[in-house]
Amino acid sequence: MRAARTGTVRRAMALAAVASLGAGLLAGCADDGDDESGSSSGDSKGKTTITLGLFGTMGFKEAGLYDEYEKLNPDINIEENVTERNENYYPALVNHLTTGSGLQDIQAIEIANIAEVVQTQSDKFVDMAKVSGVKPSGWLDWKWQQATTKDGVTVGLGTDIGPMAICYRKDLFEKAGLPTDREEVGKLWAGDWNKFIETGKKYKEKAGKDTFFMDSPGGLINAILSSEEEKFYDSSGEVIYKTNPAVKAAFDLTAEAAEEGLVQSQTQFQPAWDTTIANSKFATVACPPWMLGTIKGKSQPDAAGKWDVAAAPKAGNWGGTFLGVPKNGKNVEEAQKLVTWLTAPEQQAKLFSVQGNFPSAPGAYKLPLVTDAKNEMTGDTPIGEIFAKAAETIPSQVIGPKDQIIQQGLTDNGVILVTQGKSPEEAWDNAVKTIDNNLEK
Repeated sequence: MRAARTGTVRRAMALAAVASLGAGLLAGCADDGDDESGSSSGDSKGKTTITLGLFGTMGFKEAGLYDEYEKLNPDINIEENVTERNENYYPALVNHLTTGSGLQDIQAIEIANIAEVVQTQSDKFVDMAKVSGVKPSGWLDWKWQQATTKDGVTVGLGTDIGPMAICYRKDLFEKAGLPTDREEVGKLWAGDWNKFIETGKKYKEKAGKDTFFMDSPGGLINAILSSEEEKFYDSSGEVIYKTNPAVKAAFDLTAEAAEEGLVQSQTQFQPAWDTTIANSKFATVACPPWMLGTIKGKSQPDAAGKWDVAAAPKAGNWGGTFLGVPKNGKNVEEAQKLVTWLTAPEQQAKLFSVQGNFPSAPGAYKLPLVTDAKNEMTGDTPIGEIFAKAAETIPSQVIGPKDQIIQQGLTDNGVILVTQGKSPEEAWDNAVKTIDNNLEK
């Protein structure tokens, strides 16, 4: 929905929803400040109050799930405490976990932070694998493993994921002499991100100077890296971003796109980038389901129906969150029940149908709320089927504790510099210097 909710991922995950299905989007539910004031055990009516610490717009309230649960459980009252941006939420969560105070009954954990939580804070959370009714098979295997320690302790249950596709403007493709049918478009670059760049060069030849092939260098490098099993860390936990050929290849390919003028000199989710959506300045964007909500929220009304969704060159994931239950919460047992219910396939399907957060539970993929899903920006495109197919082939990726820092360095201190006149070599050196300095802090 929001990631990461990080660099590129960090900003994205605080946002996002498929607005054609009724979502409000790109708006946090609270100020950037730390709104988490601690759990309460009951309200004035004698009900047990379950509190959730969340970030961004996670959509449970908007999808009506709290109201539904309270009707099923009349003795339960649910309250959420939301911080708008994860970069403000997560440090506060770590502080609460360290001090053992100020924690909510349920705490959200963003995918960019899950590895660090698993490695350093797992003893602070209930093992959700031992909760009644919870089975690992209920989630995509890689999603379950992301929240599980080497000793088999699962710190949280997965909510959404971000299976990657490519959203494209049919009208701009037609103008550039490219196919517009989503199956034919997908064939242009099937299996190879290099083919995607070659398609971009063909687009540029005929599209003129008014538009770019893709929205941003950050969006491109993030999409390429999302399809790799290893990017910044190896399976032993070692930082390998400087020596991993896949990372350098993704950087170089993005730099090539920048030098060729295929990507805008924009940073995603910033006001200037928002304006380029409204003004139809680019033809493609790396597109998890929640990106459709961003497109809807920033587009002019006449853009409805002009977008479509094609398979990405390779499957990847962008975004996703987990819900964990701190051991020292005031309502641990009831919190476990609520987390289990909120992350069940039926509720994940409802969340997707209203808010655009794609399920991490495969059991949701055959439910009508997913299979029949449509989006205002893409018309009759079967988005549920497309994203479900992408989800089933996402690689099991190694997530490291400082992925967010490395991703942001490669993007904001790296590839975007090539769009501003720096050579790829200069941009790479600057990114490495920035990342290494930040990793040492």
